[in-house]
Amino acid sequence: MTEDYEVKGWFREYYHDIFNFLIYYTGTKDVEDLVQETFVKAVRNIDRFKGDSNPKTWLIRIARNAAIDESRKRRKEETKRNRLIGFTGLEMTRDLPEIHVELNETKLELYTAIRLLKQSYYDVLMLRGINELSVQETAETLRWSEAKVNLTFHRALKALEKKMGGKAYE
Repeated sequence: MTEDYEVKGWFREYYHDIFNFLIYYTGTKDVEDLVQETFVKAVRNIDRFKGDSNPKTWLIRIARNAAIDESRKRRKEETKRNRLIGFTGLEMTRDLPEIHVELNETKLELYTAIRLLKQSYYDVLMLRGINELSVQETAETLRWSEAKVNLTFHRALKALEKKMGGKAYE
């Protein structure tokens, strides 16, 4: 029962962080179900939280995994639907986020370019660059070493700059 109260406190403290992370990570504002799923999973798995990391990074890891699972589920459903209607072509680009309406043209171009990078680059840019987690927090969230976070972040920035034609740092 004490654990339930602990997660309730985390909910009050980290709700907005998890909500904002999921908006940027998924590219949609419709993340309430994923936020709820994150905290439900935290309650169910509180015995797995060993206290050797920050609760926020543990919750972000849960949120990230929930978002990945949801994305895979949607892709499977889309594939089934496309097969049923005889659709043969595959979409080569990821969906543009709904938040593009609020972004100016440069930010939209940057966000779109980030979404097209490989998953590890996308993850580290979302956590370090967009959500402004520290190297340590990012390492805890992704279960990487701090050296891997730094190296991947550096490579992701280079890949992003290349994808944007040298405009990533403007």
